[in-house]
Amino acid sequence: MRLVSQVIISSDIEATIKELESLKRDESIIKIIKDDNFLVEDAQLAIEKAYIASENRTIIILAGDRFSDVVQNKLLKVIEEPPRNKEFILITPNRATILDTIRSRLPILVVSSEEKIEEFSLDLYTLSLASVYMFVQKHKRTDSKEMRVIIESITKEAIVSQSYKLDKSSLDLCSNAIVALDVGSPPTFVLTTLLLKLLAKKKR
Repeated sequence: MRLVSQVIISSDIEATIKELESLKRDESIIKIIKDDNFLVEDAQLAIEKAYIASENRTIIILAGDRFSDVVQNKLLKVIEEPPRNKEFILITPNRATILDTIRSRLPILVVSSEEKIEEFSLDLYTLSLASVYMFVQKHKRTDSKEMRVIIESITKEAIVSQSYKLDKSSLDLCSNAIVALDVGSPPTFVLTTLLLKLLAKKKR
């Protein structure tokens, strides 16, 4: 991990920020941290702070559960052409919500814990209605935040397995599922919908 402009995908935002702060030497660090969604007014505050003149290198850390498309588009110009001596680090748990325009300008570092992936016990190579049912039952009390991690991992494993006929609309499944969670859809419903759509795309 380095104090340079980047997007960090982390399921433990607080720990990630502490690790970044431990790397501080002569830099100044500005933090704008949200417990939930990063708002337009937060983005505006970040832009204002970026244009405060400073001879020292300044790291601006922006962290939140989700950066909406509107927020990311508002930040795009200052990320694309940052003021002198300014670096931007975005931290969020959800890689799927990061726009392609941001991905093309900032490297992405994934530091999310892999421990949760081990407990999924869902074999995407042999996915069936029975295994979908059992998996959904196992996670019927999983909250939205953890479900985001699960959905992102399922999508990644489905791509790696090459067992599914995935077109562009299929690859949008993950981002659409994340958006559904963010607007309050029941996590179990979102998970079931994603898995049934994947099952329909399974190669025979």
